[in-house]
Amino acid sequence: MLSFALIGFAGFAALCLAMEKHFSALLVRKPSAFKRRVLRIVGWSLLTVSLALAVHGRGWAHGLVEWVACLMAGVTVWVFGLPYRPRLLLGLAAVSLVLGPLLALLNG
Repeated sequence: MLSFALIGFAGFAALCLAMEKHFSALLVRKPSAFKRRVLRIVGWSLLTVSLALAVHGRGWAHGLVEWVACLMAGVTVWVFGLPYRPRLLLGLAAVSLVLGPLLALLNG
């Protein structure tokens, strides 16, 4: 469960950075249209991969419910953390991008 939660968290980080306002606030520069498009594609791809992991591990009934619950928890962290600790969230997203796939490989 932790693997798809971390991958989903990284997916929301990419979708957050795909917005010009958040990209400029976190990285202190303007994103190009190409970067925003790539971040959107990466974000949705990560969310799709996390859904596939959840369904593969627990089946459609339980996997889908766990996936939605983990995504809601991750989004809540983003919503309440972004105004106060944006750099910390960016670091957590980078760590989750590494740990999520690693945990998925270890769990098989």
